[in-house]
Amino acid sequence: MDRIQEIHRRRTFAIISHPDAGKTTLTEKLLLFGGAIRVAGAVKSNKIKKTATSDFMEIERQRGISVATSVMGFEYGEYKVNILDTPGHKDFAEDTFRTLTAADSVIVVIDVAKGVEQQTEKLVEVCKMRKIPMMFFINKLDRPGLDAFELLDEIELKLNCKVTPLSWPIGMGIDFKGVYNKYESKLDIFAKNSQVLNDEGASITVESTDDKIFDDKLGEAADKFREEYELVSGVYDEFEKEDYLNGDICPVFFGSALNNFGVRDLLNCFTEIAPHPQPVETDLKIMKPEDEKFSGFIFKIHANIDPNHRSRIAFVKVVSGVFERNKNYYHTKLNRNFKFNNPTSFMASKKEIVEEAFPGDIVGIPDTGNFKIGDTFTEGEKMNFVGIPNFAPEKFQYIENADPLKSKQLNKGILQLMDEGVAQLFIRTANNKKIIGTVGNLQFEVIKYRLKHEYSALSRFEPLSLYRACWITCDDDKKMKEFKQKNGFFIAEDKNGNDIFLAETAWSLQRAQEKFPDVKFHFKSEF
Repeated sequence: MDRIQEIHRRRTFAIISHPDAGKTTLTEKLLLFGGAIRVAGAVKSNKIKKTATSDFMEIERQRGISVATSVMGFEYGEYKVNILDTPGHKDFAEDTFRTLTAADSVIVVIDVAKGVEQQTEKLVEVCKMRKIPMMFFINKLDRPGLDAFELLDEIELKLNCKVTPLSWPIGMGIDFKGVYNKYESKLDIFAKNSQVLNDEGASITVESTDDKIFDDKLGEAADKFREEYELVSGVYDEFEKEDYLNGDICPVFFGSALNNFGVRDLLNCFTEIAPHPQPVETDLKIMKPEDEKFSGFIFKIHANIDPNHRSRIAFVKVVSGVFERNKNYYHTKLNRNFKFNNPTSFMASKKEIVEEAFPGDIVGIPDTGNFKIGDTFTEGEKMNFVGIPNFAPEKFQYIENADPLKSKQLNKGILQLMDEGVAQLFIRTANNKKIIGTVGNLQFEVIKYRLKHEYSALSRFEPLSLYRACWITCDDDKKMKEFKQKNGFFIAEDKNGNDIFLAETAWSLQRAQEKFPDVKFHFKSEF
């Protein structure tokens, strides 16, 4: 198979949702149908020792939530599928935002009972801003929930997305009997099956919804289904692939991920219609997947992916050319070459060495502390991929050493965890105190837990009342020096040495901006 064919058979996508919508369960079942795993983990149950393949951090197993992006790849038919399973919790949204820079398309999971939730709105807004094609999976159809029409109305109104259902449910909750797959013209009869992969129940190809098989299999429910389906066909536009790829229309599938139902329909349609790897913008030009020379960027760093070996992995999205093992690649910011002996592909925490990778693939490269999120690798071209920011944090706490004998471990742990990008370290210049900035309180708990269990370092957090921390730059060195002198106690540096202004209140930030118009205040950073 040549390079262009390899590119066109790849599907790299992120799964996003509000917590508890069933995102990680859906990921598991996609892996199950892809033959990548044989038995799915019980994501939410602490009583069962099996845990979700994609949740490999110990705290994720205990809490039953995803707090880190997992990367998984598998073959499905003629396609190579790369899944990015993202955190759903709002405190880890920044990790999800950055992961979307590596995704060519997105599947959004909606809980049938809860409908569209706040976190889903924020994530979909980012997808729309980036023009990423979206597909919806309405989950947990076997449980009581909102009417199918209500759910579609909610998606259109709250998310401002034009939808077209490619499957339609027959009943809901205890009356759930199956779905009609409009895309493949078949009737799927619901059968409960959650742990191992068998058949998805009875799947019957039909000529039309008038087929007598509906009456035989559904009984009285057949007439109600036909009535609803006729209404659906009149209200929603027919599916056009071009509209989906342009982000103008979003296909919708219904099912129950826990019961393996509707997942194969989703996967079959997705692999057929989803975009292959797309061009990505740099500060020099647009890089196309078909370009011959390799280029790629780091969108995530994970410290201690194997706590026993203190290993640190940088996740690289291949954008163009072919990534090859043991070949020198140019790091544009460090202005030096690196050669990778053991690049890896992932099935969550399981790794295997890869000899080559094509656009759309995610490669894990060992990192000894050289790399940062957003770093670019090329075959010699000096350019940088853009649009991979750090966001100004909104929650702040001092971090103190709770065990003087472990200060070295604590400092190492803090630096490595900050490199992952889900929290930021600021050092106050007035007293050298370390401040951790996050977008949510749960991150402090995760950091404290990981410092203890992965680095054997005990930490103590102290409250700190701040409004915002923002990066500051100025073209006039004299005016920057004056600003820093006048605001000495509120100046800090991030771990890369960039200047930070710590604003106590919204008023103090506004006042600083008015008094020093030459100083620029940045609420996201790509430094």
